[in-house]
Amino acid sequence: MSLKIYNVLSRQKEEFVPLTPGKVNIYVCGPTVYDFSHIGHAKTYVSFDVVVRYLRFLGYDVLYVQNITDVGHMLDTGEDRILKKARQTSALPMQVVETYTRAYFEDMDALGVRRPDISPRASAHIPEQIAMIEQLIKEEHAYVHDGSVYFSVASFPEYGKLSGRVVEELEEGARIAVREDKRHPADFALWKKAEPEHILRWPSPWGEGFPGWHIECSAMSAKYLGDTFDIHGGGIDNIFPHNECEIAQSEAAHGAPFARYWMLTGSLTLDGIKMSKSLGNTMSIKDALARWRAEAIRTFILSSQYSNPIDFSDEAIEAAYKGWQRIWGAVSLTREQLRHAAPGEITPDVMAMLAVTREQFIERMNDDFNAPGALAVLQDLTRQVNGLINEGGPQTQGTLAAIDALFRELGGDVLGIVPDREEGGADAEREDGLVRLLIDLRNRARANKEWATADTIRNSLKELGIVLEDRADGTIWKLG
Repeated sequence: MSLKIYNVLSRQKEEFVPLTPGKVNIYVCGPTVYDFSHIGHAKTYVSFDVVVRYLRFLGYDVLYVQNITDVGHMLDTGEDRILKKARQTSALPMQVVETYTRAYFEDMDALGVRRPDISPRASAHIPEQIAMIEQLIKEEHAYVHDGSVYFSVASFPEYGKLSGRVVEELEEGARIAVREDKRHPADFALWKKAEPEHILRWPSPWGEGFPGWHIECSAMSAKYLGDTFDIHGGGIDNIFPHNECEIAQSEAAHGAPFARYWMLTGSLTLDGIKMSKSLGNTMSIKDALARWRAEAIRTFILSSQYSNPIDFSDEAIEAAYKGWQRIWGAVSLTREQLRHAAPGEITPDVMAMLAVTREQFIERMNDDFNAPGALAVLQDLTRQVNGLINEGGPQTQGTLAAIDALFRELGGDVLGIVPDREEGGADAEREDGLVRLLIDLRNRARANKEWATADTIRNSLKELGIVLEDRADGTIWKLG
């Protein structure tokens, strides 16, 4: 089965065929860096992290671009989000930008989200945005009014093809601030005249000003990926007006299709209610990470199809954590047994089992990146591995190494939920040595019937997230 993607633009699943064989260009709308990222951002960027990981797993050469919006994202009041934050905190706008850009990447690193190949900033690509606006004016898709430039939606008949919005039905004031200098209420700003008090400003052919929000993505995607590229991703909340405006201005300027496949992640609610700062029901990624392991958060996000809405709650994350623990328990058990396994090749029955698992995993992921289905395959593998080891099945080095390698490949490289402890090098060896020392001390205490001391060691390790499991062939440890 070849990879199929649900294309929001065509509203159907399509076989994925990249523009250039073997190569995939993907652009995902990045964060506006005026505050700490929240778990809704985590849903989008973990989802696309897995998309990119899987495309590379399939052998594609992927160029992944994700922008940083550090200027131009306007509130409905017409105020720039970053300038508002700067005023509230008595900071310079670029101080705000640097603070929250660094925080964003810290959060993504902590969640195991691999960094994009290119993370262009809007403020660093003003010349490209101005050049594109000039082209739109030349093609009569945009007009100038008193130092500002607006895109004329009437000049682009296909406006609304992504979201399904009909221009004629757009009422004045519907999410778009009505201005007397716009010919149509749906016309959107490409360039805004800077008022005297506006700090972020650049020279342009129309006077000092700053770019609108939508133009940055069109200009930067064209610069790094070309006028037409393979996949455009983002959150469903931005389908209108942002994504719709991207398509209109890009195709009007270049006379070519923009993105060929549109993938949008579903929204995330918190205890059944849409997150809103005004309601005080947001949760930052940092707060979430302080309560739960990154792997638990990733497992929770991947337990629902990326395009579906999902509700974040204590119960849901705990359920995901337990599911991850089952997988990690099998991984830890396999690695522990591998340390002491006798030499030998992989047995034919295990080889066949792993081949079926890999085939099923690929089949699920080829169906529009079906991560919940892929997780189910790993859970099946977990049950089989536990049965194999606990029932005294063949435990040669070749068998256990092959099981571990498949967990690393599918659960680690693709889904990003199976940690690779060996990456720690000397630190991992030191950690294992210290735990084994404590296990030896506990075993001596038990031999001397010093039960209180033995229980203290076991309970102290458990508080640190290390679970001991007493088996007929000795005590093993795993992360709990």
